[in-house]
Amino acid sequence: MKRLVVLTIVLGLVVAAAVAATFGSAAPARGVSPQAKLPPKPKLPALPAAVKARGKWLIGVKCDTPPFGWQDTSGKNRGYDVEVARQFAKWAFGSTSKVDFTCVTTASRIGTLTSGRVDIIISTLTWTADREKVIDYSVPYYNAAGRLLVKNNVAVGKLATWMPGKKIVSTSGSIYDRWIKNCFKNTSFQVVSSPAAGVLAVKNDQANAMMYDDAFLVGVAANDSSLKLSSNIFLKVPWGVGIRKNEPDMKRWVDAAVRGMRNRDLFWSILKRTIPRRFWKTFRPNAPSPAHKLQYPRSSPPENNCPS
Repeated sequence: MKRLVVLTIVLGLVVAAAVAATFGSAAPARGVSPQAKLPPKPKLPALPAAVKARGKWLIGVKCDTPPFGWQDTSGKNRGYDVEVARQFAKWAFGSTSKVDFTCVTTASRIGTLTSGRVDIIISTLTWTADREKVIDYSVPYYNAAGRLLVKNNVAVGKLATWMPGKKIVSTSGSIYDRWIKNCFKNTSFQVVSSPAAGVLAVKNDQANAMMYDDAFLVGVAANDSSLKLSSNIFLKVPWGVGIRKNEPDMKRWVDAAVRGMRNRDLFWSILKRTIPRRFWKTFRPNAPSPAHKLQYPRSSPPENNCPS
């Protein structure tokens, strides 16, 4: 057991370093001229009193999920979600440094928010109806999709016929956990402590596949010649900023900031700085823009939509 823990930690560092190297070398955005008629900064509501008095944001982000939230070798927070948070700081206080980050995991992020340790969470938070009963969501700021990470010799067919009898891993509290339990009764689902632990489970044949967001899995597959992504794409659901219930001032400010970034096409500008150029075409629809406004599937919760 001790050896497995050590291997998981080591793999986590290797995965983070490899994926960080891939995404950290992304070409800088060029020629981005979002909505030239708009002023650089939108007119925003008053900041929540506690945030204004403190003079900086407290924001929960992922620290193990490049390219959206991770820490480089110097301990600096980087990634798409982190850059969104820094834009909030810039518009709120005139400086991208006016934010303190707290590392959260998929399992811990909502508890970290509701306990009051942070003001908001920008942490790859997929919308679900169950989560929205506990917290509020901002308007969407990214559109993610689920994929399967498997070994190169694995052929994945239609999910409805391939999944039964398989062992699938993902992180605790994910939308994939609920989807598998709702739709694949004969599939074994195991919670892993981190994305890196899920990758290790697939490599060691402890699982048939890892189910996770494409944004993370693409980087893993690109840096490990023994692994690949299956062609199946499922659960395309937007992410939102997590906000505590009954904080209308916070939600009003965050929603206005997200809309301001969307109207200026800043999300695509950030994504282009986050991922390598070869992924731009496939990831362009994931970023909201003036012509591409994302919506949550409230009328049809995706974790209840089972493939035929």
